[in-house]
Parts: sequence; C-alpha cells; structure tokens
Amino acid sequence: MFKRANYLIVGLLLFNLVSYSQNTHVTGNIPGLKAGKLIIHYYKDTVPATDTVEVKNGKFTWTAKMADPQKVYIMFPTGFEQFFAESGNIKITATPDLKTFEVKGSKTQDESDAYAKSLKDLTDQEESLYGKYGKVSKEEQAALEAKLNDLAMQKRARANAYITTHPASDFSTSLVADRAMMGEYNDVNDIYQKLDASAQQSAQGQRIAIRLTVLKKSALGEKILDFTQNDTIGKPVQFASFKGKYVLVDFWASWCGPCRGENPNVLKVYNEYKDKNFTVVGISLDDKADRWEKAIKEDNMPWTQLSDLKGWKNELAQYYGIQAIPSNLLVDPEGKIVAKDLRGEALHSKLAELLK
Repeated sequence: MFKRANYLIVGLLLFNLVSYSQNTHVTGNIPGLKAGKLIIHYYKDTVPATDTVEVKNGKFTWTAKMADPQKVYIMFPTGFEQFFAESGNIKITATPDLKTFEVKGSKTQDESDAYAKSLKDLTDQEESLYGKYGKVSKEEQAALEAKLNDLAMQKRARANAYITTHPASDFSTSLVADRAMMGEYNDVNDIYQKLDASAQQSAQGQRIAIRLTVLKKSALGEKILDFTQNDTIGKPVQFASFKGKYVLVDFWASWCGPCRGENPNVLKVYNEYKDKNFTVVGISLDDKADRWEKAIKEDNMPWTQLSDLKGWKNELAQYYGIQAIPSNLLVDPEGKIVAKDLRGEALHSKLAELLK
C-alpha cells in the first residue's frame, strides 16, 4: 500500500511537471503604457482563443498552456504586435508607440527575426515602391505593380527554400500557415508536403491540414458552388443565372478600407469588359443593410450585389474560408475557377488575356 501511494505521488508530480513544461509564461515591461487591459489572441490546439490581461505600471503577465510554438497577437491601445510564444519564460520590452518591440526567451522568435533580416534586401525595395503607390501615372503604376509582384515572387521562392531546408521547424510550419490564409490550394499543398511528419502532426500542422480541405474548394479548375443570396431589394439571385459568362466573384464590405480602395479598379474592368461576356458579382460581408447600400452608391458599383448580411459568417465566405478581404474568384463560362485574388493591374492583365 505504501509503495502504491508513493508511485501515485511520483506519477502526479511527473504529470504536473509535464503540464508545467508546456506552459508559456510571458512578462511584459512597457514603461509609459497606460493601465488597462490587453487582448491576446492565440490557439488552444486547433481552436482560436482570447485572453485578457491587466496592465499595471506598464507591466503585465500572461500564462497559457502551449505544447507547440505558435504566433500570438497582442492588441494594444495603439495597435497590435505579433510574436512567437512557446513553453518557458518569455520577456517582452517595448515602447508605448510599439516602434520598438523586443522578445527574449523564444527560440522560434529568434528564428523569425533572423529570417526577417535575410529578406531585408527585398523588404527595403518594397517599402520604397509602396511609398510611390497610387501617386504615379497609369504606366508607371503598372510597372510599379509588376516590380512589387516580382519581389513577392522572390520572397515566396525564399520561403519555399527555407521550408525545404528546415522541414521540422515550427517557424517553417508558420510560413506555410501564413501562405494558407489567402493562398491557392495547389501552392499551399505543395509546401505543406515539404514539412516533416512531426511538423504536420503538430497543432499548427493540423490546423493547416484543416485549412487545406477548405482551400481545395477554391482550387484552380474546381467548379464554383451554385449559391443563392439576396440582392439589395431582397430578391434571391442564383449564381447559375450567370452561366456562360466570365464572372468576378468579389468579396468585400463597406467597412473595409482596402476593399473601398480597390473598388474603382473593379469598376474600370467592369466598364471595359461588360460587353465582352464579363460581369462582376459582389458578395458583401456587411451585417447592416443601410451601410452596404450606402457604400454601393458612393463607390458607383452597377453590378449585381449580394449578401446574407451575416458579416464574416456570410455563408459563401465561410464555404470558401475567406479570412481577409478584398478577395475574389474569377470564374469561367463553364463555372470553373480560373484565377484567385486578382487586384490592380493583375486583374486587368488576366481579363485582357482571356477576353481580348
């Protein structure tokens, strides 16, 4: 009986030790940060979670169970910051304006910082070009977008190379997860398959696998769902009614600044190609009809506009796993998806290729 009790005590101690070793303990010290609450977004296994922590005298602490490293987001009064949390003690120091934000105690964050430095030659070029974006002539804008696209492709190639040479890295898994947010199924699946089995079986790897099942629905060559949603006067519109045309299914919302910024570009292609077997169908992620209708009028969008007014829970957006807007699917006359997330000059170029 005595031995059995000892075994039980030892077992409980080992269980508690393992549980503690999977905890991340974060302490923050940001002199000048006002007292209040910070919101922290992270994952508990495959489920999104949110914690709230108190700030007192510029300091805060946060503890969470974390078997695998993951990217965590902290919402501050002046913005948000992200960092890689993992089991152990992590210290954050920053300035209230977040212009400096340092993380110590996370090996995955160290890996992320080193990778960011390796991309500096490309990110410096991007910053320079973005400073001119929208401030130049049409021809210069086209050249600027082409250069930005080239830089994006170079960054993608470097990410692919990093994942290939570090297949078991949690940071590599995060690079795949980032691509999966708005990526195309075949591209994301290709780099996911480069991950080591251990990375695929991690909590983050499992989330990517789930995401891939959603992305498969919008893979190039797949048929679009024959959905039905209401227009602005409440009339149901079935997507099948557009069969025989190229259709840009455009996900947007009245409250989305980048969407409103892209709307004039969509209007240009609509006016240029509307008589050449092309149209646009807007899918709004609004939840207020008056704001949706007001934005349609303000941005002069004459094409079909649909919504179920469920916000981010829009049924079509949920089906295709839309996690950021603006986003779009270009569908051919047979209802097959032929392109995804075309914006700016890329949208003009693709339509010119297909319709001229």
